[in-house]
Amino acid sequence: MKLLTGNEAIARGAYESGVVVAAAYPGTPSTEILEEIAKYDEIYAEWSPNEKVALEVAIGASIAGVRSIVAMKHVGLNVAADPLFTVAYTGVTGGLVIVSADDPGMHSSQNEQDNRNYAKHAKIPMLEPSDSQEAKDFVGLALSISEEYDTPVLLRITTRIAHSKSLVTLGTREPTQAIPYTRRISKYVATPANSRILRVGLEHRLRRLTELSNTIEVNKIEFPEGESEAEIGVVAAGVAYQYAREAFGDNAIYLKLGMTYPMPLELVRQVAERVKTLYVVEELDPFMQDQIQGAGINCVGKQVFPSIGEFTPEVVSQAVSINAAGSASASGTGSSSAPEEAGPDAAASPAIARPPSLCAGCPHRSVFYVLRKRKNIMVTGDIGCYTLGSAAPLSAMDTCICMGASISAGHGASKAFSLTGRDTRVVAVIGDSTFFHSGITGLLDVVYNRGSCVTIVLDNRTTGMTGHQDNPGTGYTVKGERTVEVDIGDICRALGIERVTEVNPYSLSEIESALDESLSLNEPSVIVVKHPCLLKKPSPTDARSAHMARTNVIEDKCRSCKLCLSIGCPALSIKEFASIDPEVCAGCGVCVQVCPFHAIERETVDEG
Repeated sequence: MKLLTGNEAIARGAYESGVVVAAAYPGTPSTEILEEIAKYDEIYAEWSPNEKVALEVAIGASIAGVRSIVAMKHVGLNVAADPLFTVAYTGVTGGLVIVSADDPGMHSSQNEQDNRNYAKHAKIPMLEPSDSQEAKDFVGLALSISEEYDTPVLLRITTRIAHSKSLVTLGTREPTQAIPYTRRISKYVATPANSRILRVGLEHRLRRLTELSNTIEVNKIEFPEGESEAEIGVVAAGVAYQYAREAFGDNAIYLKLGMTYPMPLELVRQVAERVKTLYVVEELDPFMQDQIQGAGINCVGKQVFPSIGEFTPEVVSQAVSINAAGSASASGTGSSSAPEEAGPDAAASPAIARPPSLCAGCPHRSVFYVLRKRKNIMVTGDIGCYTLGSAAPLSAMDTCICMGASISAGHGASKAFSLTGRDTRVVAVIGDSTFFHSGITGLLDVVYNRGSCVTIVLDNRTTGMTGHQDNPGTGYTVKGERTVEVDIGDICRALGIERVTEVNPYSLSEIESALDESLSLNEPSVIVVKHPCLLKKPSPTDARSAHMARTNVIEDKCRSCKLCLSIGCPALSIKEFASIDPEVCAGCGVCVQVCPFHAIERETVDEG
């Protein structure tokens, strides 16, 4: 046994449970978790530029099939909320634990927000240890729940758990094998079409987790010795359970919760039926109380316990004394039933579905065509027009978590592959506007933590999917005023990327060559694929192709092999022979390069 703080115990739990990748951004009261994890040679650990990047690194490692953990203080989860809510939809491959260290009383924080609410709003399970032994053990439990129920798990601690010491029984490291990586676009690419299905699955998972919460061993009823009924019942978790024990003594029935979301309401009912007064002892928000009262169970909570500041045994005892004197009473709010899940409207218009696709002549298409042909690579994607590269027939994107996550998740996946002896390479794909939004920090993380993933920036000189707004790379403000035109290549070099290549998106050979060179390196590299969106009104700084070309099919050369359809261009179709719609074709010439029988020709026309 060893005397450990809660933070040290969590680090030990990560080690014993076979965690491979750990990431964090420092912030009291969570800082020591990663510092302690870093002492274990078996775990890759990194300080990330911010909490969002840290979570994305852990998500990427999970998708790549290894166990991962990310730690941050409570306000850091605000920064990481974007990927949090999406990974709740996609689920995981390797177990993923998110540690939130809350700070009731604001000992070192600008607020005392209650991050238990994140579990409820993101619809993910939450565990709360009440001492260092549980802090260690709950890491392994969280990883097991994560993998069995295909979900990230929130491990919520508070300052007192993080920094207080108690005895911990140590174990050995659990050998875990990396889960073989397989591409699952419908699971990990969070486009609307995929997410609608994942959303329904999220509700089914939550029901299964509710059943687990009512039966799991860490949620247990503790009776007074030799008694099955009592005047007082107490529902508590975390350090509040320790305070309640001191305040109420051994004459109460306790429902000690280790898994606090979903709430085990059946267990709560069992306790409520055996007592006259049921107290809910919890710091900050009435998180448990609201759910208990919402289920029609009478309880006393924030009627007597404060909603502000950190609890102590004295605070709990004083509140109970006031209530015993008759200054407060509890009342239920009645039961409610969950609404039926929303699903497709059977009475909706029978109009033929028209799935979104990259436009004819889109400068992104060729990149995904090249990537799709590559073997043994993982393509981490991002949010924008180019997310459509995940759709058939291109099907060339493995993940899409949130804006900016392509690079940081790609970094995490790349580390996971190399640490487990696999030669899978990772290529991150991101747009220019998204790069400025939150990709720069991810790329900084790759450089700082000696990553090796390849980043492709699809620079179409605009913020495309939202309607062609300007961004720092266009040289214009929202008012149309000329301003500094930020060069993406210069930013990458300034961050420490030595190999930055700019290519023409309409030349497959240029893209192939640049990708070959980048994949041959054991260092980070960036490929900038630059050409204005064809739908964007040209600006004076846009360098467009000097010539475009109409394309025609030579029918006596066409073998109807359908290879041209593999680029997913809406101008192409096949009946007896390939056909190109002249009203749709933009003349980019990618199909000319794809056809192995030279059955597509181009007629050069000056755009002038």
